[in-house]
Amino acid sequence: MTTGPTRKSALAGATALAAVLSAGLAAAGSPEPAPAEPTVPAPAEPAPAMTDWTGFYGGGQLGFGDVSTSGALDLDGDGAIGGLTLGYDYDFGSYVVGGAVDYDFADIDLDNATTLESVARLKVRGGAKIGANGLLYATAGGAQADADIFDSDTGWFAGAGYEQMVTDRVALGAEVLYHEFDDFDDSGIDIEATTVQVRGTYRF
Repeated sequence: MTTGPTRKSALAGATALAAVLSAGLAAAGSPEPAPAEPTVPAPAEPAPAMTDWTGFYGGGQLGFGDVSTSGALDLDGDGAIGGLTLGYDYDFGSYVVGGAVDYDFADIDLDNATTLESVARLKVRGGAKIGANGLLYATAGGAQADADIFDSDTGWFAGAGYEQMVTDRVALGAEVLYHEFDDFDDSGIDIEATTVQVRGTYRF
C-alpha cells in the first residue's frame, strides 16, 4: 500500500489552504483607509454694490478764489468764496449726467479798486463712475458775478470735480472752476476767476 505521495499531496493542500486563510484573515483585520475629505472652494465675495446717483441733492461748498482783470484796468486779488448748491443727477449705469444751480458769497478785494461780492452759476455736468462710490466729472455753464462798483454781468465757466459717497446719502468732493467775464458791465474790463472748493452734499 503506497502512502508517501498521498500524504505529501494532503500536506501540500493543507499548507495552501492555511496560506489562503491566513491571507484572508490578515486582509480582514486591516482597517480600510478613511476616504479623503472633499475640497470645497471658498465662496467668492460678492462685488460691492454700485451707488445709484439718480436724484436731487443739496449742500454747501467752501474754498478759495483767485481773481484778476485785464483791459482798462489790471487788478488782482484772492480770498475765500463759498455758498450753496442744489442739483439733480441721472445715473445711466457707468456714467452720470446732471444739472445744478450754485450761489457763492465772496469778499475778494481787487487792489482796493473793486470787490467781487458773489458768483452764481447755472451748470451741467457729466462724468464716469469710479469704483463703487466715486464720480469723476466735467462741468460747464453760465455764470453771473457781482462787483461793488459795477452792476452784475454774465459770463461762462468750465471745470472738473470729484465726489465720493461716504454714506448712503452723503457725498464729499472737490471742484476746480475757471470763470471768464468779458467787458464786465461795459467797463472795458475783462475778469478772470479761478475757484477751488470742497463740497458736501446730501442726496434726497
